[in-house]
Amino acid sequence: MALVTTAEVCDANPQLLVSGELRALQPVFQIYGRRQVFSGPVVTLKVFEDNVLVREFLEEKGNGRVLVVDGGGSKRCAILGGNPVVQAQNNGWAGIVVNGCIRDVDEINSCDIGVRALASHPVKANKKGIGEKHVPVTLAGTRILDGEYLYADTDGILISKTELSV
Repeated sequence: MALVTTAEVCDANPQLLVSGELRALQPVFQIYGRRQVFSGPVVTLKVFEDNVLVREFLEEKGNGRVLVVDGGGSKRCAILGGNPVVQAQNNGWAGIVVNGCIRDVDEINSCDIGVRALASHPVKANKKGIGEKHVPVTLAGTRILDGEYLYADTDGILISKTELSV
């Protein structure tokens, strides 16, 4: 999709909003990373205070995908740090959305990738490798499925069942 704003996408697709094919996440995420506008097919992951699977995903080639991590909304530790974000940037991920916290904000903000998270936190996550890949997740009041499309800018985050063009 050409660079259009999420507001323009909503304005151009009111029928998709009514049907639920296009959904807006509640505005709970902070903006990190140098890329404020990003989009791509979604890969889902569900973890809780554990970042082993997050790191494993970001070590793969991203091919313009967006990793959506349901971290259970925990604000007790960070499940994403600077090193994995650098790796994600280098491996071609378009962005990362985390329903949880991040750390190493200065390093993340120097990366050309889009990152959204609830907050920053200095404490590291656990390293147990527990979680679920490619499962439905719910972030900011919105159910998100593996393979859907995410569109993010400074106005917010949209999820679509199909790739959109305006």
